[in-house]
Amino acid sequence: MQQIYINSYFKGYDYLMKYIHNIANHRKRAIIEKRLAIIKFFDEFGSKATKEAFHRGRSTIFLWKQKIDKAGGKLSALAPLDTIPKTRVKRKVTDEMVNFVLAYRILHPGVDKTTIKPVLDAFCQFNNLSLVGEGTIGNIIKELKDKGKLPDYYIKTTINGATGKLRYKRIGTKKLIKLRAKGYHLKVAGDLMQVDAISIFIQGTKRYIICALDIVSRFAFAYSYKTLSSQSAKDFMQKLEQVTLFKIKAVQTDNGGEFHKYFDGYLKERHITHYWNYPRYPKGNAYVENFNGTIQRQYIGWHLNEIQDTDTFNTGLMDYLTWYNTEKPHRSIGKIPPLRYYINCLAKKHNLSLQKSNMLLAGAGS
Repeated sequence: MQQIYINSYFKGYDYLMKYIHNIANHRKRAIIEKRLAIIKFFDEFGSKATKEAFHRGRSTIFLWKQKIDKAGGKLSALAPLDTIPKTRVKRKVTDEMVNFVLAYRILHPGVDKTTIKPVLDAFCQFNNLSLVGEGTIGNIIKELKDKGKLPDYYIKTTINGATGKLRYKRIGTKKLIKLRAKGYHLKVAGDLMQVDAISIFIQGTKRYIICALDIVSRFAFAYSYKTLSSQSAKDFMQKLEQVTLFKIKAVQTDNGGEFHKYFDGYLKERHITHYWNYPRYPKGNAYVENFNGTIQRQYIGWHLNEIQDTDTFNTGLMDYLTWYNTEKPHRSIGKIPPLRYYINCLAKKHNLSLQKSNMLLAGAGS
């Protein structure tokens, strides 16, 4: 009677049976299956194709096959070894340290790990405790906050006029809710102006140029300041409203400090929506970033010797912006200047009223 070995007729049958018995319920089954597929690909197409497709070299494949052979054909040998250390480092933090940090933070609210480090070291040395680093102290502070033992709030004390009893009220710090311009559809000029700042350092002196660009009409404005503060940004916004022919409905900025406090407060007074760019995402302000590069190449770089005197620099800058907005053709709006585009196209199409632009007056009077 002739014996037929099915695994000799069906390639891979032996692997299949071993797979069923060895890795069907393995916790690293997905990795094992992926490595099996790479081995199969290697056997069929060679090392060069495997290297390009899976970034696995010939030596790696042979190592995997060797593991299977040494394990007696068990495919579970392809599972990667655990990277968890066999002996864990015991935590040095004691209850005494935690209580000390808690008491010190209550005595000195808001202090950080760097401030606590030297006094905690002295405490640990006095009590024969192991010293810990700033990172560990930071973790202690975080755990205390998570447990509600160090909440970030102020306590407001009031007295009840009828009973004379003291009342304690927690006042949480207000978190600024930042609107994003994602999904905001633009139709006419003024729907969204992007604002950004440029820092110039020359001969030991810093100067700052705040720039704005209307996305729809491409109308642009810029102004130089000696300091970059929210007060300067507010002043810039007031000048920007004077020089535009249209009403500004929304402004988008990055998260710089100059666009908080006075600047943000002024926008609220004027009922102008303030959109914030996503953190570390300069592409969100791409239009004004592009204008920043243009104005540096076409004007700022040629007048660096005047930038220390902001009045002289701004006077020349107004002349450049007048040319930029009234004469310079822009490809994105049909090769015509921004103000011409606004008057001929946008204003007529949407039946918009024209405000008087005081660009030259704003430049000469400040």
